[in-house]
Amino acid sequence: MNRDELVNYLNNLLVIDDFKDYAPNGLQIEGTTSINKIVLGVTASQALIDHAIAEQADMLIVHHGFFWKNEPSVITGMKYQRIKKLITHGINLVGYHLPLDAHPLFGNNAQLGKLWDLEDITPQPGLVRLGRLAESVDVEEFIRLVATTLNREPLHLPGGPKKVKTVSWCSGGAQGYIQQAIDWQADVFISGEVSEQTTHIAAESGIHYLSAGHHATETWGVKALASHLENEFNVQVKYIDQFNPV
Repeated sequence: MNRDELVNYLNNLLVIDDFKDYAPNGLQIEGTTSINKIVLGVTASQALIDHAIAEQADMLIVHHGFFWKNEPSVITGMKYQRIKKLITHGINLVGYHLPLDAHPLFGNNAQLGKLWDLEDITPQPGLVRLGRLAESVDVEEFIRLVATTLNREPLHLPGGPKKVKTVSWCSGGAQGYIQQAIDWQADVFISGEVSEQTTHIAAESGIHYLSAGHHATETWGVKALASHLENEFNVQVKYIDQFNPV
């Protein structure tokens, strides 16, 4: 498949023009024009790039790519080594950050909602979602569901009711959005990371907070995109997970 046709398809699918992001979305490093094999993963680390090379991939699609705002613009050290390997092996690097969090079908947040069987009742479009369980459950039961589905025990900062039904969530490092969940009167807010003040905000605002892992909450979008590409195009597709405890 032609690289530019595929990138244009993905850019339109994920409506990248709707986002003001922290890094460029779409093609970040140019490689070969003919795409026969695609590797997908969460972060364009050296280990994932080495996997892509071993798989003889023509394209690497990630959620966390390169060229973030406020990072040094020089290409030295770790960044140089990564980019050098991509260029040497003709691998295209394609990154989708916020578009792959927010997409209504393939986004991390949409996939998490399906994973936890939440009816989406979000009042307005945006990254942060609000959902409803079919029936109220003990908060410990819901925490076990999150732990089982993500294969990771979340950090629980208590503050909400013993029985929970409404859940707000946003993948990655979105702990700062807890106020949105409070305004929606959610029983639980889930994100990937946690800040010192989150403990007090949860306790004083009547909401449970679950820090479920940045990586663990952001594998789902690239997995869903991998399945979509495999079904839509005559190319080899492989998702590779890199362990990350954060």
